[in-house]
Amino acid sequence: MQPSNAPTPSGLPADAADALLVGRVWRPDIGGPALVAVRGGELVDLSHHAATFAELLDRPDLVDLVRHAPGPTLAPVQAVLANALAASPDPALPRLLAPCDLQAIKACGVTFAVSLLERVIEAQAGGSAARAHDLRQSLTATLGTDLASIRPGSATAQRLKAEFVARGAWSPYLEVGLGPDAEVFTKAQPMSAVGFGDAVGLHPDSQWNNPEPEVVLAVNSRAEVVGATLGNDVNLRDIEGRSALLLGKAKDNNGSCAIGPFVRLFDGRFTLDTVRAATVSLRIAGASDGFVLEGVSHMQEISRAPLELVGQACGPHHQYPDGFMLFLGTMFSPIQDRGAPGAGFTHQLGDVVTIASPALGALVNTVQRSDAIPPWTYGLGALLKHLRRQHMQL
Repeated sequence: MQPSNAPTPSGLPADAADALLVGRVWRPDIGGPALVAVRGGELVDLSHHAATFAELLDRPDLVDLVRHAPGPTLAPVQAVLANALAASPDPALPRLLAPCDLQAIKACGVTFAVSLLERVIEAQAGGSAARAHDLRQSLTATLGTDLASIRPGSATAQRLKAEFVARGAWSPYLEVGLGPDAEVFTKAQPMSAVGFGDAVGLHPDSQWNNPEPEVVLAVNSRAEVVGATLGNDVNLRDIEGRSALLLGKAKDNNGSCAIGPFVRLFDGRFTLDTVRAATVSLRIAGASDGFVLEGVSHMQEISRAPLELVGQACGPHHQYPDGFMLFLGTMFSPIQDRGAPGAGFTHQLGDVVTIASPALGALVNTVQRSDAIPPWTYGLGALLKHLRRQHMQL
């Protein structure tokens, strides 16, 4: 990632007045979640038009509904965003949730060249941050880092894979980074992702970890990509580096997936081409050590097209009747030393992570341990009970 001197943006897109934004909030007055649209700077409840976010994204009149459907106004969106980051939040205001509910949460790995290089380094280092520094210098000196132009599955990619192996740098990530098949894995369970302002969680066993700032596609049950948002695919480099078979432990823990703040729907102004040309910035600010890391990545450097990744995730071979959220991968691999020279980067508790893109706004979260943040207790069963209560009150 290239360094960025841009100030931290607001939670909303730069052109928020023209953006079709939908999401979910927790309404304390009804003791449950609600679907919302952002209109005229206000959160408008759309829950009477769809029971779940998955159902909303399946509506054939989705864009028109979000623009015009009537619903009660809940609160100014900026007040809700500010409240989510306040030291003492107002419990009477709606609280932002991750903008997905029944959808599967899937993620793609090794979709950027620099990510491939770092995954190989992780595996070669056996999860040791100290060994990674020397391996990085050795590999970049012999293979270089300009891998972005190589098409996975091509003859050139296969020759590069052979070169990695010949230099003793074999890794299972070579196959998904350079071969025809993408890495698509289950990042988190439906209803488990956290939203804007929430804490993300690190497994207590991890000593080497980082955020992964990504664009996330919202895909409905017909495999149609209807919008996009931002996500943090929290990654435990030491655990995954010990063995690729520990991917589940490295990726899926309490609070280890953040999505938000809203899904921006595709329309005439915002399209898949906007996503392909997007820049994604990251800022990490340490709470106690004054550490700051900033950078910007470019979606145009992705090695696999977003629609190709959607097609590898679903199709005749695999269906998602409630749709899915798809993380597109990251090119951010933090190597800036934090503390001792050569130690590389790892999180400290209290870090504030801001992931932003002009067309999508900003996702802000703090970093804590997964066993110290509130446990995940509100799942599909709780949602069904809430919907039943709401139906009985109509």
